[in-house]
Amino acid sequence: MANEVAADSVLKRELAGAEFPAPTRTRVLTVSNQKGGVGKTTTAVNLAAALASEGLKVLVIDSDPQGNASTALNVPHGQGTPSVYDCLVDKTPLDQVIAECPDIPNLWVAPATIDLAGAEIELVSEDDRAYRLRDSLEAFLATQDTQFDYVFIDCPPSLGLLTLNAFVAAEEVLIPIQTEYYALEGLSQLMSNIDRIRDALNPKLHISTILLTMNDRRTNLSRQVAEEVRKYFKNETLRTTIPRSVRISEAPSFGQTVITYDRTNSGALAYRVAAKEIADRGTEK
Repeated sequence: MANEVAADSVLKRELAGAEFPAPTRTRVLTVSNQKGGVGKTTTAVNLAAALASEGLKVLVIDSDPQGNASTALNVPHGQGTPSVYDCLVDKTPLDQVIAECPDIPNLWVAPATIDLAGAEIELVSEDDRAYRLRDSLEAFLATQDTQFDYVFIDCPPSLGLLTLNAFVAAEEVLIPIQTEYYALEGLSQLMSNIDRIRDALNPKLHISTILLTMNDRRTNLSRQVAEEVRKYFKNETLRTTIPRSVRISEAPSFGQTVITYDRTNSGALAYRVAAKEIADRGTEK
């Protein structure tokens, strides 16, 4: 307990008076890991909320048919709601489906509905099937009077057409990695797929950020996994790690991120510091 209090104090000091610089141009990040249960959606919505709460303009695109990002950000996503499905299948303009997050200024959401589960089948015969999301996003951003600073694309834990669209639409890949035994399972395959997409469809795509999640400071295993990840991804891995936190898990059931649910919780503090790291890196690009 004393160690946790001390760790929280360090995070609070880092945030005291901290500024979150805006990037010179819109940064589009796909949050991806083909392994489920690593905190992918949690990471996408909490980083987005942390950046937006500091005055940056943020869009979250929910490309997972489960719609968990839409739930956490408290935007409607029942069947029939205008959604990412309409953008992909019917080429509906993105500005006709996005909704403002009611709890966080500066944050907008393109929701996902269960209809999205059928999009891969409906698009399979289309020549431009891999470019639908990129084209929709580029057209949307080009019409904005004020620049969006960040776009986070939350995609399903698979390497299907929805994830492919996310990779083609983004320049950066953010990979949450759980600090447990199977942390690196499937990562080599994910990296291989990113390489193939970069060669064939999107030469700008690269892994820019790795965030260690569900970290248990008390165990040797968490420390060992963190060391292993940092060994292979020294420049990409954020210094900040996200601890295990009941509050992080509770927040979506109230239609919130942990940033609004309990801003001083250790998980919220960690996501806010991680967001600060990402913002600082944006000024280096």
